[in-house]
Amino acid sequence: VQLQASGGGLVQAGGSLRLSCAASGSIFSINAMGWYRQAPGKERELVAAMSTGGSTKYADSVKGRFTISRDNAKNTVYLQMNSLKPEDTAFYYCNAAPSDPSEDDYWGQGTQVTVSS
Repeated sequence: VQLQASGGGLVQAGGSLRLSCAASGSIFSINAMGWYRQAPGKERELVAAMSTGGSTKYADSVKGRFTISRDNAKNTVYLQMNSLKPEDTAFYYCNAAPSDPSEDDYWGQGTQVTVSS
């Protein structure tokens, strides 16, 4: 499975960005897709994820501001980020979790999101 992420950039606080992640390859093996982020000096953390069944999970820090969606026909997951804050600044990684939990997750190359105050 290959994951191609796009959509990061520089935005002022209060602004919006939308990230996209397109999956290709053995996509039938994918269960959930989502986004993680890692800020300098911090551990990577889950931002949002969505299963093939449509259930979602969000980090408490982004609830009400970020929305994850998925276009199964395009094998693409989106992260709409509104009301961005400087603390949202991080490298955002696309993630795909295999249906077989014994297999490793797939990771995209990441995209930088920078929110200026």
